[in-house]
Amino acid sequence: MTRPCGATPVPPPPRVNPRYLRIYAAIAAIPPGRVASYGQIAARAGLPGRARLVGTALRDTPDGVGLPWFRVVHADGTIALPRGSRGFREQARRLRAEGVAVRNGRVAMPAFGLDHDLDRALWGLG
Repeated sequence: MTRPCGATPVPPPPRVNPRYLRIYAAIAAIPPGRVASYGQIAARAGLPGRARLVGTALRDTPDGVGLPWFRVVHADGTIALPRGSRGFREQARRLRAEGVAVRNGRVAMPAFGLDHDLDRALWGLG
């Protein structure tokens, strides 16, 4: 196959780790106004105990993927990005825009976590 003179070849799309795709699907399923921990995302992706892999997958997310990355926090509700960094401020801003209370860099997991509704249904909590 020939290409027009001066045309730049288009590189093939990057291959994405299949485990990352499962992680991305689990993150995409977090509803607005809720957060999930890295460990919860790993478990929902069928990768229990691989919370660090979730962080790696987020770091390696290809440009242009509209993933709600900001809904992923540590198990205790803290934002994982360095306190005061641009990313930290952006994550807190996006969470607040969805109605999630962020206080001192932390989200109350019982109030805003994925299991909030399950706890309410089972135990009348929340």
